[in-house]
Amino acid sequence: MRAGTAPIPALARFWADRPLAVKGLVVIVLPLAVLLGSLVSLYLASNAETRAEDDVRRAFAIQRDTYQVHALLAEAAAGVRGYVLTGEDRFLEPYRKAQEDVPVTIARLDSAIEDTIVRSHFEDLRLIERDKREGLREIVELAEGGMDTSGEVEPALTDNKLALDELRRSIDDIQQREAVVLDERRARVDDVRRGFLILTAVSALVGLLGSLSAVYLFSTGIVRRVRRLEGDAQALAKGERLTEMPEEADEVGRLAQRLVRASALLRAREDDLRASEERFRLVIERVRDYGIFALDPKGIVTSWNLGAERIKGWRAEDILGRHFSSFYPPETREYLPAQMLERARTSGSAEDEGWRIRKDGSRFWANVVITALRNEDGELQGFAKVTRDMTERRRSENALRTAREEAEAASRAKSEFLSRTSHELRTPLNAILGFGQLLEIDEEKFGKSHREAIGQITKAGRHLLALINDLLDISSIEAGGTDLKIEEIDLNELFDEIRALASPIVASAGLSFELSQPEPSVAVLADRRRVMQVLLNLVGNAAKYNREGTFVRLACRLRDTDVEVRVEDDGPGIPADVAERLFTPFDRLGQQDRARVEGTGLGLALSKSLVESMGGRIGFEPLDHGSRFWFSLLRPDQARDTPAEEQPSAFEDTP
Repeated sequence: MRAGTAPIPALARFWADRPLAVKGLVVIVLPLAVLLGSLVSLYLASNAETRAEDDVRRAFAIQRDTYQVHALLAEAAAGVRGYVLTGEDRFLEPYRKAQEDVPVTIARLDSAIEDTIVRSHFEDLRLIERDKREGLREIVELAEGGMDTSGEVEPALTDNKLALDELRRSIDDIQQREAVVLDERRARVDDVRRGFLILTAVSALVGLLGSLSAVYLFSTGIVRRVRRLEGDAQALAKGERLTEMPEEADEVGRLAQRLVRASALLRAREDDLRASEERFRLVIERVRDYGIFALDPKGIVTSWNLGAERIKGWRAEDILGRHFSSFYPPETREYLPAQMLERARTSGSAEDEGWRIRKDGSRFWANVVITALRNEDGELQGFAKVTRDMTERRRSENALRTAREEAEAASRAKSEFLSRTSHELRTPLNAILGFGQLLEIDEEKFGKSHREAIGQITKAGRHLLALINDLLDISSIEAGGTDLKIEEIDLNELFDEIRALASPIVASAGLSFELSQPEPSVAVLADRRRVMQVLLNLVGNAAKYNREGTFVRLACRLRDTDVEVRVEDDGPGIPADVAERLFTPFDRLGQQDRARVEGTGLGLALSKSLVESMGGRIGFEPLDHGSRFWFSLLRPDQARDTPAEEQPSAFEDTP
């Protein structure tokens, strides 16, 4: 209880300490004893009225059920007729409902009818109803047979309609008799009710005295204290502390004690929530890397943390009460703050990156997230705004972008230089080769040493021309200017051409050329001239460096989405530690024996560029004796459906 509660007198204290069960017994027994005699007479009158009202309700129920029997059977007959005419099962729903509900309703009528005249009419109704349902069942069975039974169904439907008319007449007889019975029962109810009203008035007068006594005891023992308890509850709702414990020991007193303890518990929890909020506020205020502050629904700054002061330069006393648009540069200040608040209001949150203004006028690149704050009812209370300084990250991104652009420019300049240089070298080289060929025509005019010199001139010229052509091809591919004619190629025909062109090269190296034609014929999508260029390069390399073996083999293997073409030899092979450098331009792996063989180191690099430009892959595998170079080309039926990541990598281990 609250402070200032007056002490309770001894008699009132004795009454207040009694359990509510005892108090209730006293309050009830006193008027009960006074009204006991009156209740006996009221009981008798009430029973008579109840029986009369039950008779009336029974009459109404009989009328309702007889109408229901007719309605159910009528709907069932209509549904059966619709089923017979259409064959649709949905028309049988009223029939099935009647088959379930009519027997229940007939049973209810059988137990409710007491009048002998109504009973005789009911027996007729029962017979007609039974015949009616049996007739409907027979019609349904005939219709479900699926044969032409119109000669049987139509008479049955006619008989069923006659039975329904007879049923209606029987129901009308029952209704007429029940109307007479209902009038008699209503009259009896009115007589009983008039007597009951007289007894009620006498009982009310007698019970008034006992009630007044009970009210006095109830008000002094319970109502007064309950009102006081209500006041304590209101005080608790306002947050006031209840400091005194009640003295009563009954249930109301114990409830009051629980209110006092609840008050103490709520106050302790409020103190803990208040402390938690203070700790949270201190944590937010001490965060330095993020500007965290609150806005009211209009965008006015209402809180400010240390991170916001460090990032933006304003102190709390400088910015509180100002609109947060102060942080935006002039070019976005008029529209962007309002847009951010509207997006947060409708979507829950809004995020943006852009330039913001510090107190000193300097700009910084910020990531900003604004979140709408709503109460339990969904009403907007304000916004939470988190700002992060992203200036260094943006500076790094700009530096990376600049470096990438410079690298791309350098690559373009390199390609342009190679292309221009190659073209510039081709003009004097053509003259050298032309004069060398003229000298070869008249070589009988020269001595042996001169003829050898002329041969070296033309040989070196052709080697230099091949190098220039390879440089042009590589620079063209890197620049994206390769002129490819992708078409469907028959590998059998292509292998025959390669054998005709490469057999002399292989034979001059003292090797046999083994060719495994694909069975059945296989087609690929590629540029025919470029594929031949790659194959001649690989076969030529195999023949050039295979000084200890006996053969060069050309074969292919079908895979799920592409075809793998293989060039194998049984030569000395390539060490694993240098295999990754195979496709590097101008890198001949530094082997001493390769130094004695002509070459520029561009062949494999050019082959790799050509294969990849046609959508394929190229790679190398060491064998137990020799080497295997392979490249893959897409099949025509798989080219459009195969993702690039499913194709083998350049050094994939393929069996």
